[in-house]
Amino acid sequence: MGRVLPVGVEVAEHAGPPLPEVLHPSEEPGVANAVPARRAEYAAVRGCARIALRRLGLPDATVPAGPDRAPVWPAGIVGSMTHVDGYRAAAVGRADSWAGIGIDAEPHAPLPPGVDALVLSVDEQRAVARTEPALCADRVLFSAKESVYKVWYPVTRSWLGFEDVDVVLGDGTFVARLRRTGLGTDVLHGRWAVGDGLVVTAVVLARA
Repeated sequence: MGRVLPVGVEVAEHAGPPLPEVLHPSEEPGVANAVPARRAEYAAVRGCARIALRRLGLPDATVPAGPDRAPVWPAGIVGSMTHVDGYRAAAVGRADSWAGIGIDAEPHAPLPPGVDALVLSVDEQRAVARTEPALCADRVLFSAKESVYKVWYPVTRSWLGFEDVDVVLGDGTFVARLRRTGLGTDVLHGRWAVGDGLVVTAVVLARA
């Protein structure tokens, strides 16, 4: 994940089974009725968040879940978390430098049959068909849109559909054009990388 984030954003990541983490009482309601596997991932990704926050000088910070299940970051901080089977990461930065951060991790595998038509435009599907088969470009596009949403939602508190974002992939980069207003820009620039069986993407919106 560090390969796709700029200087000034702190990231912590962990691969393998989730490490045991003790939740703060404020974080407990987010998994009050969760099954053990969900609770373990929720706690483990917050462990990554705490490491990243310590690097920003916040040694005792917590990251509860809000009523909408989105993470509630400490005052003056923006951040994003992601987890997939065998991997989890958190990225944080200071809100006076960054308006938003979005990260996502996905398995580097094709999307399930039929999903591409739901999350990709016709032009995006055509671009996937022209891509080298060794790269699961459909999954990279999906992940990029997930990262865009994680920047969009904390700022606007509104829904952004897959159809509201058009993504064009470059060599380790992507450009996302928004069909909706709310961020003060209709173009976001991000980065992507593939390795260890994963796709990771990130979008970081600098403070104007």
